[in-house]
Amino acid sequence: MSNATDEVAQDQLRSFVERIERLEEEKKTISDDIKDVYAEAKGNGFDTKVLRKVISLRKQDAQERQEQEAILDLYLQALGMAASL
Repeated sequence: MSNATDEVAQDQLRSFVERIERLEEEKKTISDDIKDVYAEAKGNGFDTKVLRKVISLRKQDAQERQEQEAILDLYLQALGMAASL
């Protein structure tokens, strides 16, 4: 490789590394913000385990959620843990 090509590759590499580092810092900041919101919710009496589950469920589409609920119900029934209505 020529010297100019080496410089371009080094500049690209440096650019990628610096972008990744900035994004990692943003990710840490966002993660800290999310922890703060959960702490605030807990301070207001909300159960954070349930809140995390709600967030997880909202990420799923309706079909995926129904399939998981059906499998969970099946497993609970097999273990004799199904809620009786």
